[in-house]
Amino acid sequence: MTIQRQAIIWALFIALFVAGLWLLKGILLPFVAGMAIAYFLDPLADKLESYGLSRLAATGMITIVFLLLAIVMLIVLVPVLYNQLIALVEIFPALMRRGQEWLLTIGDGRLGRLLGVEGQDVEQAIRQSLGGSLDWLVNILTSVGSQGLQIVALLSLIVVTPVVAFYLLLDWDRMVERVDALLPRDHAETIRRLAREINEVLAGFIRGQVIVCLVLGTIYAVGLTLVGLRFGLIVGIVAGIISFIPYLGTILGFVVGLALALFQFGTDFVQVGMVIGVFAIGQFIEGNFLSPKLVGDRVKLHPVWVMFAIFAFAALFGFVGALLALPIAAALGVLARFGVAQYRKSQLYLGTSSGRVIPPRDTDS
Repeated sequence: MTIQRQAIIWALFIALFVAGLWLLKGILLPFVAGMAIAYFLDPLADKLESYGLSRLAATGMITIVFLLLAIVMLIVLVPVLYNQLIALVEIFPALMRRGQEWLLTIGDGRLGRLLGVEGQDVEQAIRQSLGGSLDWLVNILTSVGSQGLQIVALLSLIVVTPVVAFYLLLDWDRMVERVDALLPRDHAETIRRLAREINEVLAGFIRGQVIVCLVLGTIYAVGLTLVGLRFGLIVGIVAGIISFIPYLGTILGFVVGLALALFQFGTDFVQVGMVIGVFAIGQFIEGNFLSPKLVGDRVKLHPVWVMFAIFAFAALFGFVGALLALPIAAALGVLARFGVAQYRKSQLYLGTSSGRVIPPRDTDS
């Protein structure tokens, strides 16, 4: 089979995969989430097997432990988070009014021109600007509610995901062996080498980044609660979760936390400084200890590439795309490096003069 024909077959396979993903994106979320959980827990199952447990016993033990942890977390955290979320929704209009008053004190007529409403009163300009922001926020929440928080989808995620994760974790090694047996013999070693490199990148980033998010979420939630910020728990947990996207979680958490601190403490700059200090401590620990030890340089995923992949796939395929973004980004990165290495060995890069000594020019003529 010629290289061109093989390329056509692989291109058709990839096109069919993308088309299937697009058509089935509405039902794929629990299955993709279950696969992600199984991939994350597979090394733990292998470790338990090395201690003499069967795969079924190891999978059952892991499932029971994580279900118990999830139940405890739900019992302990959900009531507190619910109460804080309700309080945050209730205080949001007052927060917007406080922000409007603060803008009025710093702007006078110049603020109206800055907001692009020249010739109108600054108060009207601020109201129009904030009104547009509120409309945008309502539209976003409505979109999320119509797409991601449907009752059936939520129930399927809660019920189906643990079942899928259990069976995939149980059969993970056998599935890998079956896929390996289907590899084209001429390219099997190359594909295995690329797959190992992709797995190394994913293991380094995803498993490491999950631990980073848990530690940062704990630092932010506990720290903001201890310094007295009213909604510190929910802000810290959300900032920790979003920290899966490099820098975004910390930036968003810092902006929201600072706004809430200014609203709650006003001109008490000691308290506001303590809120800022919590995020500074979290970033110091993350930058000097967590990321170097848990993620490291072997990941080879640039933060900009990670952010672009997550946003792009989320825009195309919704939350399912966000879950698939990192594996696909890692695979594309490995394949791109492989392609560049092959190109540098090819005649296209080396040129027709490679390996041939070019005689010097006769300068006397």
